[in-house]
Amino acid sequence: MIEEHFAALSGALGRVQSAAPTIDRWGTHLAAVLTGGGRLLACGNGGSAAEAQHLTGELVGKFLHDRQPLSAIALHAETSAATAIVNDYGEHELYARQVRAHGRPGDVLVALSTSGRSQNVVAAVKTAHELGLTTWALTGPEPNPLAALADDVIAVDAPSTATVQEVHLAIVHALCATLDETLGVPA
Repeated sequence: MIEEHFAALSGALGRVQSAAPTIDRWGTHLAAVLTGGGRLLACGNGGSAAEAQHLTGELVGKFLHDRQPLSAIALHAETSAATAIVNDYGEHELYARQVRAHGRPGDVLVALSTSGRSQNVVAAVKTAHELGLTTWALTGPEPNPLAALADDVIAVDAPSTATVQEVHLAIVHALCATLDETLGVPA
């Protein structure tokens, strides 16, 4: 079983290597946004929420080496607001309402969904577009609604949710490395 999992992971990582130019472009763009006073918002459900929070933690803290903290918010992590929104407006508004509160034109929303079908994540991307945010999606295999809607997407072609999430983490780390390199943070 573990051999099959590692083989699937290796295959998915091999296929996602073609996304390196996209990750470089995202890192360069994100460096300009964050050093220009903008912010990154990130959202996802379950394991994708954990990946979103991992990304924001690397930006507010540090990735490998010390640098200025960068403005990044994992939208699920505001538990009081999240539970109030779900209670008052329904789960489909969980992230969209927070994008309305925190997003400004030019900011970036990173939306993570292994299926690409999470309605609350799709709603957040729609709201982000209305407000002038740039939207990037990390999803599982295409086609899916989130990939079709986002400004840019890296879709991981993998057979299982676990493998997609593991590759998403590798992409998050590659994005942070590219961002730090763009900012001149030593490798």
